[in-house]
This record gives sequence, structure tokens and C-alpha cells, in this order.
Amino acid sequence: MPKMPVCMLKLTKVVTHHKLWAVFIITFQFLCFVYVMFYWRITEDTNKSQLHDLILEVNCHHLVPSPPAVSVSPPPTPGNIFFVETSERINPHFLFVCSVESAARAHPDTKVVILMKGLADKKISQPKHWGLSLLGCFPNVEIWPLDLDDLFSGTPLADWYSQAQHRWEPYFLAVLSDACRIAIMWKFGGIYLDTDFIVLKNLGNLTNVIGIQSKYTLNGAFLSFEPNHKFIELCMKDYVDHYNSWIWGHQGPQLLSRVFKKWCSIRSLQSRKGCKGVSILPQEAFYPIHWQDWKKYFEEVSSSAFQKLFQNSYAAHIWNKKSQGTRFEVTSKALLAQLHSCYCPSTYWMMKTYL
Repeated sequence: MPKMPVCMLKLTKVVTHHKLWAVFIITFQFLCFVYVMFYWRITEDTNKSQLHDLILEVNCHHLVPSPPAVSVSPPPTPGNIFFVETSERINPHFLFVCSVESAARAHPDTKVVILMKGLADKKISQPKHWGLSLLGCFPNVEIWPLDLDDLFSGTPLADWYSQAQHRWEPYFLAVLSDACRIAIMWKFGGIYLDTDFIVLKNLGNLTNVIGIQSKYTLNGAFLSFEPNHKFIELCMKDYVDHYNSWIWGHQGPQLLSRVFKKWCSIRSLQSRKGCKGVSILPQEAFYPIHWQDWKKYFEEVSSSAFQKLFQNSYAAHIWNKKSQGTRFEVTSKALLAQLHSCYCPSTYWMMKTYL
């Protein structure tokens, strides 16, 4: 029997190797897809189970009484405060509503804007939902549709978005949110906050500021900048030039960290608290509990320990990606329950009544 030529043997091995590699890539992509779908389905089911018996409209006079007159009002922020919902959801969960309420209460003279992609379709009117109804009771809260083409137009992100929206990516909603926040800071300035922040103090004295979440990493869950700031322009450029949606955080915390190091010509964040007009605040300012310790939010603490933990904090990031779906007794001394009670009492009342 004639032997197969050596060249054919090599070709067969190469083809087999490529087939195995292709199978591996396809399997990896499929597993990523399943994970993302499972992640959003869990969130959606949790929200549905929580909200399905709630009223659609709230009594503003009962839940949001007029604030008492004060001799000295807190300073308004240099711009609006922005929250963004990049998915199609138009039914905000309790933590989302608490985040906006806490910001609205801490900044009564500042406009607090919620941008929702689900309202961008002109055929869709604002839905009746208890959370949107409650937030509408605050005179400084406004809900706007999020038109992404309009937001990214005139920025380096426009071409990226026109291509990215037509391809599948495992963390697209996360990287889209990363893009939105820097585009908002560039075009409008002001303050950006993730929807899992609870605001503890007025932020009006913070401008051109980022918070640090660990020794080595900045985090863009809070941003405060003047419009058209050069640092934000560099962030948009880096976003496009080094785009990689397959690594979690590459377009968010890692981007801010590497741009800041270039901005200050440093190798480590530990060596500088700020430069060229951009400041970074210590971890306790916005991330008093590290993301790896997120379960502490569900542990009971005394009132004195609660006050001590947040005495140097402007806001508390709840790490919703980790903590969502975790249940706690609303009337307990759990850290998160006390935060709701103190800083978003209207949302807290709804939770006590309907959960």
C-alpha cells in the first residue's frame, strides 16, 4: 500500500490543528453568550418578582414632602448630575431609584438627569412605573431619552459605535456605558454616577476629579469634569485606539488608570494624587467598601459603626454587578438597609411597604 506523501501528512496535521482551534473559539464565544444571557435573565427575573405587585403611581405629597427652608443652601454643582441606562429597560429597580433620590436630595438646586435608551424610540411614551413616578416628585429630576447616535456624534466614539452596534460582543452593555460616561463628560461636563451609588454628601465642590477604587486602579463609576476637558478627550481617543471588549474593565477602570498615568507621566497611581488640574480622591471617598468585600453591605452594624465607616465618604458604591439579587431584611441594621433609610427615605418607604 503506497504511503501518504510527507506534504499531505503535514497538511492534514495543520487542518486538524486549525479545526480544533476553531472549535475552541466557537465554544468560548458560545459560553460567553450563555453567561451574559443568564446574567441578564437573573436580573430581569429578580426585578419582576420584586416589582410586580407595586403601585404604578405614587403620592408625591405623602412620600416627598417639601424640604424645610434653610438659611444656607448647599452649593450647586458646576453642571448637571447624570445617570445612564444603556439597556432597553424602563423599569428601574430599587437601588437605581435610591441612587437618583439620594443625588436629588443632596443637590436640591442641581438638575439630576436620567438618560434611558429605552425611551429613545419616539413611539414609546414614558411608562407608568412606581420608580419613575416617585422620581418625578423631585422638581430637580428629569428623565431624557438616550439617543446614542446623537451623543457620540462629533466625538472619536462615533465611528466606533456605528460599527460596534452591528456585531456581538460579550460585555457590550458595559463598554457602551463606559463610552457614554466619557462622551457625556466631554459634551456637557458635570457629574456622572453609576446607578448603584448612594450619595451621602453634596458633590458641588468636586471638579475634574476621579475616585480610586484600589491602590492600582481608578474607577469611572463617579466622574466630575468640566466640558471639553483635555483629559476626557484623551480618554475617548484611548477608548478607540486600544479597544478590547473581551477583557472586563479594559474600557473602564483600566482605561482611566492608563490615561491618568500618561497624563501625569507616572508608573504607579500611588505616587501621585493628581496633576495638571485632575485630582484623584482616596478609596474611602467613593469606594469605602472594596468590591471583593461587597457582602459587608448585607451585614448588620451598629449606628456608631455605620457613621464611622462613611465619615470620609461622599458616596457609597454598592457593586451591583456582584450584589444584585442578594436579599436583606429592609428594617434590619444591615448596612445597605441603613443607607436606604438615611439617604433615600422615599424609596425605603416603598421597600418597607411592598417587599
